[in-house]
Amino acid sequence: MNALPDVLPVDAGEATLVGRVFDPESGPCVVAVRGEKVVDLTSAEPTMSGLLEREDLLDIVKGAGGREWPLADVLSGRLTPLAPCDLQVIKACGVTFVRSMVERVIEERAKGDPKLAADIRNRIEDAVGGMIGGLRPGSPESVRVKELLVAEGLWSQYLEVGIGPDAEVFTKAPVLSAVGTGAEIGVPAYSRWNNPEPELVLAVTSDGRAVGATLGNDVNLRDVEGRSALLLSKAKDNNASCAIGPFLRLFDDAFGIDDVRGLDIELTVTGTDGFVLEGTSSLREISRDVLDLVAQTVGPNHQYPDGFVLFTGTLFAPTADRDVPGEGFTHKLGDRVRIASPRLGALTNVVTHAEKAPQWTFGIRALMGNLASRGLL
Repeated sequence: MNALPDVLPVDAGEATLVGRVFDPESGPCVVAVRGEKVVDLTSAEPTMSGLLEREDLLDIVKGAGGREWPLADVLSGRLTPLAPCDLQVIKACGVTFVRSMVERVIEERAKGDPKLAADIRNRIEDAVGGMIGGLRPGSPESVRVKELLVAEGLWSQYLEVGIGPDAEVFTKAPVLSAVGTGAEIGVPAYSRWNNPEPELVLAVTSDGRAVGATLGNDVNLRDVEGRSALLLSKAKDNNASCAIGPFLRLFDDAFGIDDVRGLDIELTVTGTDGFVLEGTSSLREISRDVLDLVAQTVGPNHQYPDGFVLFTGTLFAPTADRDVPGEGFTHKLGDRVRIASPRLGALTNVVTHAEKAPQWTFGIRALMGNLASRGLL
């Protein structure tokens, strides 16, 4: 796993950080990072969902007592990092960056065949040229782009959610199924065209308040979703296909939603074959504000009594050829995927087949049983 400084934000001394770890002696624990120590908050609040709902959230995180471990134990294997969410629903937004929207159109048009991608990409560029970059959903310019693409026979459902009034919001993965930093991430053995999606993830309470941010990898099967958007769940929700972490940075006087809006998220994929892929997703280029995405997820028509975490989409869509010219990027076993942002830290995982990753067996029933056996419920 990464060295300690690589995991934490560069301003960790000012950051209010919470997370979850698995202690082999007791089970999952809600923790706070304080300097070089990890402090167990589980006796004060046994679930992350419950902790984030509390009015005294920051006071508990900064002052509540409990067992303490060296932070290095999270890296040495003594404590296993878990995704910093538990009972929250794992939601995601797609096509929130206009530039990556084009790649979704290409997937659809190519019917999941990477050999056709380059030609379709060129057709779209010829049709709309430089008009794509600065589009805002619902603007007169977006209407004009729609007209051009319809005329060229290139209109797509992805363009509808990319530049139309309604955001794409879907359930990424079941409650408690996300993996944390250091874990293997899964790509099914049958997939031949897939990629990581480095994203900002917001933690949102039951009343719709965004209270913190972290990083996520919305692992995606381009060959599956490209065959049909109705296969979105098959493309997105597989064993170990959702990674979140390393820690959740809570909003406070030192870090807030305006800081989130200016974040850059860096992606580095390092293959055992020597291939290196790098890219950046800048929140400054997002087409829909992150709080608008929250508002389109929760409201009078949909409630989340345990809160939710929300993937906010990515600008990054890899097009660099890895093997065959024109076929772009796809994962290989052993790829090391590092997603990082200076003020959120780094989330690192290694790619394996979803069928070979550790099976997800610790669900809600197991969590409740564990907490009850520890006298925490």
